[in-house]
Amino acid sequence: MNARLVLTLCLGLGLAPALGLPAHAQADAPQLTPANRAVADAEAAAALLRAALGQLGEAVSADDQVVALTEVIRGYELGLAALRDGLRQASLREAELRDRFEAQRDRLAGVLGAMTALQQSPESTMLLHPAGALANARSGMLLSGVTPGLRAEAESLQDELDEIATVRELQANAAGMLGSGLASVQEARRLLASAVTDRSSMPVRYGEEPEELQALRTAAQSLEDFATGIARMEDDVGPPMEDFEGAQGSLPLPVVGTILRPYNEPDAAGVSRPGWVIATAPAALVQTPWPATIRYRGPFLDYGNVMITEPSRGYLMIFAGLAQVFGEVGDVLKAGDPVGLMGGMEAPAQEFGSQFVANAAQGAQAGRSETLYLELRQGNETLDPADWFVLNPVVEPQQD
Repeated sequence: MNARLVLTLCLGLGLAPALGLPAHAQADAPQLTPANRAVADAEAAAALLRAALGQLGEAVSADDQVVALTEVIRGYELGLAALRDGLRQASLREAELRDRFEAQRDRLAGVLGAMTALQQSPESTMLLHPAGALANARSGMLLSGVTPGLRAEAESLQDELDEIATVRELQANAAGMLGSGLASVQEARRLLASAVTDRSSMPVRYGEEPEELQALRTAAQSLEDFATGIARMEDDVGPPMEDFEGAQGSLPLPVVGTILRPYNEPDAAGVSRPGWVIATAPAALVQTPWPATIRYRGPFLDYGNVMITEPSRGYLMIFAGLAQVFGEVGDVLKAGDPVGLMGGMEAPAQEFGSQFVANAAQGAQAGRSETLYLELRQGNETLDPADWFVLNPVVEPQQD
């Protein structure tokens, strides 16, 4: 089943047992308190993570390991993205409740003091009143009128404390699960790199990397020069691959991450690029969003590894900053095929879970230390990716 569809179904069903939370947290979920809503989202994401990792054994024996392993890794990363969001929402709710508690500390202390007094024996309280029996009766009537309000205040406070406890338990269980699953997805990435190399069924549109391409790479002084030169090269790449222009506005993003800089937005040094800079987690999987022919793959200047694909005649899609690139020049990729992996080092398994939880509380960008550069070109012109790609929970705009 498609990983995104699984996630949608999980969220819709509100799967509760995925993180092993206690019965009271599961029972409270239908009340849809903010904390429980975040917990339900995180639990559904955990179910997706488990499903992805559970497919690893089947992927190893699949006829097309590349497809199977890609689905495992993509499902894991989609689950992480959803879990990150659930943990962030839960942490925001905890902070909100704690801020409210601090702002009302004195009043809440009075409520708790009054409730404690009500637990004392009414007879002993009346005997201590200095104004006698009539005053005792009046005070008793006043207390009986105030008691429901005090109890409501106390119950509201207890509900909020229960929400905080639920969030804390969610975070602890998520940390343990993530740490134990890290080794499995790392093995899936290793197997994917090997499977892509061994893959023999990949269609080839033209032969080995031509000398002209090597000369162009040596002479080019910028990524723009290089891409323009590739666009001008005469190669028998055949007719356009499907209706690429008709896909405008509907392309899925190639990686799970956060958009750091949109099209032509300058960075801190004042340098602007005609593409998107996307922050990703270490070792994130990069996929082609559309069927395409590989026109170039390999290192270029200071961009790290670069993958240039041709989704249709006259169009080029550029991915820069990868640590590993898959495939060879001339290979014809299907939509969703892996083109490479990002670099960086994930935390060790014993630290990954707790660190991920801490990063999630800080925001979408925390823990995403790698950057992928995405550029789309038509002829000599660059195109704004915002007009072509769909923003969704997989890749989010940067949060202020």
